[in-house]
Amino acid sequence: MVVNLTKRDLAVAVFGAGTMGRGIAQVCAQAGLVTLLFDSRDGAAGEAIAAIDRALEGLLLKGRMSAVAKQNVLDQLKSIRSFEEAKSADIVIEAIVEDLHAKRELFRTLESYLSRDAVLATNTSSLSVTEVAAACERPERIGGLHFFNPPPLMRLVEVIGGLRSDPALVEALMGFVRRINKHPIVVADTPGFVVNHAGRAYGPEALRIVSQGIASPCEVDLLMKEAAGFRMGPFELLDLVGGDVAHAVMESIFDQYFGDPMYQPSTQMAVRVAGGLLGRKTGRGFYNYDGPATPTPPTISVPSRPIPISAWVADEDGGRDLADWLKAAGVKVRLGGEPAAGGLCFVTPLGEDASSASVRLKLDPVRTIAVDMLGRFEGRRTLMKTPLTNADTLGAAVAALSATRASVTVINDSPGFVVQRMLVMIVNIGTRIAELRIASPADVDIAVELGLNYPEGPLALGDTLGGARVLSVLDGMHAITLDPKYRATTWLRRRARLGLSLSTPD
Repeated sequence: MVVNLTKRDLAVAVFGAGTMGRGIAQVCAQAGLVTLLFDSRDGAAGEAIAAIDRALEGLLLKGRMSAVAKQNVLDQLKSIRSFEEAKSADIVIEAIVEDLHAKRELFRTLESYLSRDAVLATNTSSLSVTEVAAACERPERIGGLHFFNPPPLMRLVEVIGGLRSDPALVEALMGFVRRINKHPIVVADTPGFVVNHAGRAYGPEALRIVSQGIASPCEVDLLMKEAAGFRMGPFELLDLVGGDVAHAVMESIFDQYFGDPMYQPSTQMAVRVAGGLLGRKTGRGFYNYDGPATPTPPTISVPSRPIPISAWVADEDGGRDLADWLKAAGVKVRLGGEPAAGGLCFVTPLGEDASSASVRLKLDPVRTIAVDMLGRFEGRRTLMKTPLTNADTLGAAVAALSATRASVTVINDSPGFVVQRMLVMIVNIGTRIAELRIASPADVDIAVELGLNYPEGPLALGDTLGGARVLSVLDGMHAITLDPKYRATTWLRRRARLGLSLSTPD
């Protein structure tokens, strides 16, 4: 039998007083629960409560909390120094080091002190809940509560039942999460759960783009923020999280999925970690943090040229919108048909590179420029050149596309540009999570929005871009690169072909 985790006099014990444990304890105490805090290091629990006091004082000074409310929270917190003092806890949340042996040993020890119906929950982000519980006498009462950093600010909690968990445990944990004013989603016990799994697109694909010489880290960040609407660029995020932490997660997910190419880590990141370029914590990563973050210089120098008098635009997906942009800049546009000899040619490929598009359309690659029109991005526009595109063509194209005060980034040839590649990989991995039944389609989107702060969840993003377009980009990238990393999931392919929302359940 599982204890009622919504009862009025519920007592919580948090084991581990580091950043996560401290944050979880604060969340529980702010919800009015008696919260016991333990750490194996002498004095660590007291230091954590002092840190919570300072955090609450900040809320008080900002007018977000009254002095009485602050004191009520502190009154709920108590540091403990022995397992014996935790025996009254109805639920223990473990937030110690991310090590399977250490977690198992802690749970085995706790079992001898707690009541038989008390719940044990691990905050693991990468280990299997089933594995953690396997060595315990009563694995049926062990589940996962994956909080996100910092717990007081992040609304999402992933709730995980192990293979031997009591069927009632997950529902009880869901109630507990709501009790502490967080948003729970039910997740299957799989590598990375939902949020860390979904994050395998953003950083890894950006690293691959840079390693292929397509764009610089600064350019990728600007495109993802200004064109795609993300709050942080992937390299800013890698520097914030820490290169060592990010790379360890990449390796862990890749290994746990037995080397699936979709989750391949970056050799570039491995070298940076070895060199100590970890980001903000070391003062230098993809940016320099000794002073203000210093962007890296653009990889391509664009010559200044006047706006062209005329241009030819391929009459394909996005072509008409591009023609309107050019007309607004005063360019005389011919949409489709035979291009004029010697004139500027624009193509709008989905998943193709500029070279392939110029060959397919029988255009001169010297005067061909590709423009990313997948999402009709106007905040920052991407131009892609072939290896043969000359300076006059490139300069004239930049002048035309920036004439209406739009920012322009020029990249080297790549199937899928930058933003296309990044977005369709986010969508594809989101559909993989749904396909594997790790969470419901609706919860996949909610988890990514709340846990990763993306503008949209991956399935909703796919619907916004259009499932058929997403599939076209992936198929184009796969056809050119022959890289299995870019194979579309069956979930995506079926729904795109049927014209269904990617959130449509089976």
